[in-house]
Parts: sequence; C-alpha cells; structure tokens
Amino acid sequence: MTYHIGDVLKGTVTGIQPYGAFIALDETTQGLIHISECQHGYVKDIHQILHVGQQIQVQVLDIDEFSKKISLSRRTLTPLSTDNEHFRRKYYWTSRDEHTGFKPIAERLPEWITTALDELVKE
Repeated sequence: MTYHIGDVLKGTVTGIQPYGAFIALDETTQGLIHISECQHGYVKDIHQILHVGQQIQVQVLDIDEFSKKISLSRRTLTPLSTDNEHFRRKYYWTSRDEHTGFKPIAERLPEWITTALDELVKE
C-alpha cells in the first residue's frame, strides 16, 4: 500500500521507546510517532499515553523516500484548546521610557566627542 503526506490512518502500537512509539500501518509498513507528536504540550512519560497493542489514529507527517521511514503524528489530529491551563500566551514587552532607543545616544554624542577630544589633547 502506498502512503502520502497528510493521510489519516489507523495503526497499532507495536513498540514504545523513550523517544517515541512504533506504529504498524499494515503487515509490512511501520512508522514512528516522535514523543513530541503524541499530544499537545509536554509528555513526561510516553507509557502513560500509549500502550503496545493499542489501536490509534495517526496522520502521516513525512515520508523519507530514500530510507522509506514514515513520520507520524497524533497531535495534528487533536485541536489545540485555548482553555488548557498549560496554554502559553505571548507577552510583548514594550517600553515608553524616553531613555531607550537611539534618541538618548544622539543627544549625548556631542558631549562624548568633546570629552574624547579633551582626553586626546591632554596626552
């Protein structure tokens, strides 16, 4: 059977390693779900999410044509909930402080040039 990127398939978990889980897609084809693709957020222990023999739905992320390795994901099939307590918001820091940026440098530059020239004359 041929697979394409974006296909949603059913598979069986055949093995679990600290870095991810191996999924049998058919009798001859196997793919890997990296631990970061198991679910949204941090995964401390993959054994709490997946078990050998479990039937799961996965999506094909990538197929390496040379090595024939298939990368899979469960995370892409679940919507990201903004109600999640672990959801991170982006915070933007801005300052209206007049002492930042290039304006203070431009104002003090003549003073620095005068001081530097005075130091050269003294030597």
